[in-house]
Amino acid sequence: MDKKESGVEVSGFHRENFRRRFRYILVFVLLIVAFFAIVVLNINTGSVHISVSDIFKILTGQAEEGTQYSIIWKIRLPRVIMAAILGGALSLSGFLLQTFFENPIAGPFVLGISSGAKMVVALAMIYFIGKFQIVSSYTLIIAAFIGSLMSVGFILLVSRRVKHMAALLVAGIMIGYICTAITDFIVTFAEDSDIVNLHGWSQGSFSGMSWSNVTVALVVVGITFLITFLMSKPIGAYQLGEAYAQSMGVNIKVFRIALILLSSILSGCVTAFAGPISFVGIAVPRLVKSSLKTAKPLIVIPGVFLGGAVFCMGCDLIARMAFAPMELNISTVTSVFGAPVVIFMLMKKQKGR
Repeated sequence: MDKKESGVEVSGFHRENFRRRFRYILVFVLLIVAFFAIVVLNINTGSVHISVSDIFKILTGQAEEGTQYSIIWKIRLPRVIMAAILGGALSLSGFLLQTFFENPIAGPFVLGISSGAKMVVALAMIYFIGKFQIVSSYTLIIAAFIGSLMSVGFILLVSRRVKHMAALLVAGIMIGYICTAITDFIVTFAEDSDIVNLHGWSQGSFSGMSWSNVTVALVVVGITFLITFLMSKPIGAYQLGEAYAQSMGVNIKVFRIALILLSSILSGCVTAFAGPISFVGIAVPRLVKSSLKTAKPLIVIPGVFLGGAVFCMGCDLIARMAFAPMELNISTVTSVFGAPVVIFMLMKKQKGR
């Protein structure tokens, strides 16, 4: 190979590297712009319209306390921040499950993990409200985490016997139906006073969020996100196959347990605060990876989290405003936008065979 050919190859490599970096920057800039635009829209719109200039004054402390001040700080801002945190958590949970099962269709809702979390949270809410008249955020998160692990444990047992992903997904859907049936049975025989909050929560919604909820969710999801991000290198190795990951020094058994635990904490936290939310964990990771045109965890993990935040905030805005003053369930909106992505993925996978 002469110097001229070598120079052309180096030039081509630098050009491709530049295009790749430009794409990453462009996608992240668009997501960040969309994030702040949707935050402003969520605060701006509602039964009481608040102008952008008034929002800026209130958020920067230049306005006096009043009706608009209370609406922003006590109702709309906690809700939109919670939608961002939980949306990012649900999307990241889906990414971890897809990495674990090596299939883009895997997700906390489809595999019945959200339904398992919902069942145990329902039991915890009825028990603690009935006995102590109150239930803490940490109690709900622990209950949801236990429910998530129960569902994942059953799926792992099934996966040892079933080799086809389609059969495993069907098993996950059946788990979801069983957990939902048990939850409905529990609710049917519970006292009316115990299920007032449970009914609203079980429909899936970001309404009624407080700053204490935001603080707890931020701590739990923030720590889990940081741990996941620090695992970027072993996740990248695992994506290339178990044999390669082992050759790179990854303890496969410990690593797989870590993926399941992190995914269960994230999906459990979402279910504890907002109830079951569908399709976010499947659709968003796929859309983000397609936009970035890479599977590198170091790039994909923050992208997936930010994408999930934007997606859920946008869906929450539609849920609030589409038929105002009546509010839709958040899962209704996420299903409308998420289900077509999943169908497209299945069709594309079928064509690729």
